[in-house]
Amino acid sequence: MEARKGKDSGSKPSIIFVYNADSGLLNAVKDYVHKIASPKTYSCNLCAVTFGNLGMKKDWKTFIANLNFPVEFLHRDEFFERYHLENIKFPSAFIRRGADISLFITQKEMNSLQSLDDLMKLVTKKVNEIRADK
Repeated sequence: MEARKGKDSGSKPSIIFVYNADSGLLNAVKDYVHKIASPKTYSCNLCAVTFGNLGMKKDWKTFIANLNFPVEFLHRDEFFERYHLENIKFPSAFIRRGADISLFITQKEMNSLQSLDDLMKLVTKKVNEIRADK
């Protein structure tokens, strides 16, 4: 994956989490059923650790709200449509600074997570690294 550079690289960074799923009601229903019926073969670990059967987990919502970073969630089709980057593997997360975008959490890192706590620790570590680079 190549980082995309733009003109406005000095703005406050934001985090983009990208699910390994496409948008739309039919896809959401299919993913919901798959996650419940066969969780071991479900292909989006980001979805698996951040969502329960009734929606986004409260602890994850609270964590995101307290990050002091703008956060966006996209499905892979929305990400490709918006950023036109190639050779991306999902689920993953990106840092956007103005028009610049670069990988923040790789697919390998995302898929190695065993729990929501693991994800929150990883995000905290990486956010602290960004803050230290300022």
